[in-house]
Amino acid sequence: MNVASLEEYLFGLFPRSTAEPWDHVGLSVGDPASEISRVAVALDATPATVNEAASQGANVLLTHHPVYIKAPDAFVPEPGTYPQASATIYRAAQAGVSIISMHTNLDRAPAARERMAEALGLTCTGSLEAPCDNTAPGLGGIANTTTPEPLSIWAERAAKAFATEPRVWGHPAHMVSRVALLGGSLSDLGELAFQQGADVIVCGEAGYHVCQDLTARGCSVVLLGHDASEYPFVDILVKVAQDAGVAAQDIVTMNHSRQWWTAREGIRG
Repeated sequence: MNVASLEEYLFGLFPRSTAEPWDHVGLSVGDPASEISRVAVALDATPATVNEAASQGANVLLTHHPVYIKAPDAFVPEPGTYPQASATIYRAAQAGVSIISMHTNLDRAPAARERMAEALGLTCTGSLEAPCDNTAPGLGGIANTTTPEPLSIWAERAAKAFATEPRVWGHPAHMVSRVALLGGSLSDLGELAFQQGADVIVCGEAGYHVCQDLTARGCSVVLLGHDASEYPFVDILVKVAQDAGVAAQDIVTMNHSRQWWTAREGIRG
């Protein structure tokens, strides 16, 4: 299998047309005709993940987040004056590592919301954009709980499921019967979750005023951290690479711990 064939298979599952217009998905750097030796799978494309992929004998780095949304002005060996993306592309080209990313097109796939729901013991009935059709592409997910439980329980469950220290908006005793899920940034999708009767939104990150407003209107928010909320998507990409025909022994998974820490936890190693 070559790089172009893998990209084509991925777009068959996560169509380019479902990505946000501003997004950059697919192949960012590399030779489409190059035969695949090994595939490294990670959340982010960075100089570190490129170096790790190369050290593991992989000539493809498959990620959720793209190297960049807008191409940098130059490609240079080290980040600094230029952004990290500049060095990522430089090192990938130098090492012969092709980078393929499935971003908001993966976010809209049923597999994304199902993976988040599964981590919390839930089953989605639809997405935030298509709440009545769980087979249609759509950002986020909506699910009902089997029995109402207080927000404090859901916060603890989310912390354990996503191995993180979430920031929680809402009273601990607030009862939760309907849960909205979204990997990454909530942005303006909080309004859709509110309209669909969510008692809590579990997401990666959201703005202060967005959380303040939603909480005041009766919808609590659990902020997992952008990276922590989307690490389960790495598992999706691993499975898809296998389904595409890459042997399991030729796939390297980079499940790095989250990139930030809290004072209460201490510095993460």
